Amino acid sequence: MLDTNIIISAILFPKSIITEIVKHVIINHKIVLSQYSITEINEVFDRKFPHRVNEMEIFMKKLPYELFTTKEIGNKKYPKIRDIDDIPILANAIESYVDLLITGDKDFSEVIIKRPKIMNPREYVNEYMDNSRQTSV
Repeated sequence: MLDTNIIISAILFPKSIITEIVKHVIINHKIVLSQYSITEINEVFDRKFPHRVNEMEIFMKKLPYELFTTKEIGNKKYPKIRDIDDIPILANAIESYVDLLITGDKDFSEVIIKRPKIMNPREYVNEYMDNSRQTSV
């Protein structure tokens, strides 16, 4: 699973290492995105980058992904995370049974969990860019 901040960075900075990571994920893994992330991406672009909404829409139409929607997360217990606004992303990553969650959000670095493996972009590059194992991201 790719966190919202990864997708937004890839759209805004098409020549960045984040974009290279997304390309690598597309080729070597199956991308899973949560409905929450897609909604969040749209809200961020509407609020902060309205002049780039068209770029976002084109990117999202071309991005191959499987959509995952968690029915309800309110009553379930999830690992502790500092920013409660990140619970929907964490919950979707857990409930969708993905192998990896790639995020640039430092709040996730404190989450203690076996699955999914939570990685920042640098960790992904170090572990996977030369490795073509199939996993769900």
